[in-house]
Amino acid sequence: MGDAADVRVLLAGESWVSHTIHVKGFDSFTTSEYAEGASWLITALESGGAAVDFLPNHEAARKFPASIEALRKYRVVILSDIGSNTLLLHPDTFSKSMRVADRCELIAEYVRQGGGLIMIGGYMSFSGIDGKARYGRTALREVLPVTMVEGDDRVECPEGVTPEIVEPEHSIFAGIGPDWPRFLGYNQLLPREGGRVLARIGEDVFLAVGTYGQGKCAAFASDCGPHWGPPEFVGWEHYARFWQNLVKWLAA
Repeated sequence: MGDAADVRVLLAGESWVSHTIHVKGFDSFTTSEYAEGASWLITALESGGAAVDFLPNHEAARKFPASIEALRKYRVVILSDIGSNTLLLHPDTFSKSMRVADRCELIAEYVRQGGGLIMIGGYMSFSGIDGKARYGRTALREVLPVTMVEGDDRVECPEGVTPEIVEPEHSIFAGIGPDWPRFLGYNQLLPREGGRVLARIGEDVFLAVGTYGQGKCAAFASDCGPHWGPPEFVGWEHYARFWQNLVKWLAA
């Protein structure tokens, strides 16, 4: 294993805008900044031969595929730090009260028909901060190989935690040693019947895979980059191989 050659991937999420108020005594002013957190993952996948189309959050709201035919252009779809509302509330629906496709339902059908899906953790993944990502209330609750908890599912670990690899012989871990970097947090995920837990932190799922219909799915509980995935993770010697292995397994 180890590369994802000829696999076309759609990555959605991993962007944000920060609007900051600076208060200096009597006076204040604001600054705004746009940032993306996908570069490490994209580089890792492209170095293995995958073709990655990236839709940052503000573009995904309108441009994420709205048909099975459009999704079928991809062997694997990655949702990373993108809340379900971004997929459910198309601007035409929210602003103009127009009926459009339920894109969470479309993703579920895409996997059922043989596609691959990864959800990567973050403040707007799974249930998310304050429960705002709310994927447990979408069609993807039946697809993902884990059970999501209600409400705020974050487990913040400023001291760092290291996942325990449960099935080191799985092909996703091919060429990867047992020693992983520490992570600074993750979304709490629980085992689910039919899901295969490959790594865990205590009783919580860190990495699980499964099947849904003719397709495959995976849940990675932490982040693909900062802040939960610290520099030690994105700079880890096996970072690229891990993501390449995972995408290749999903696409097989």
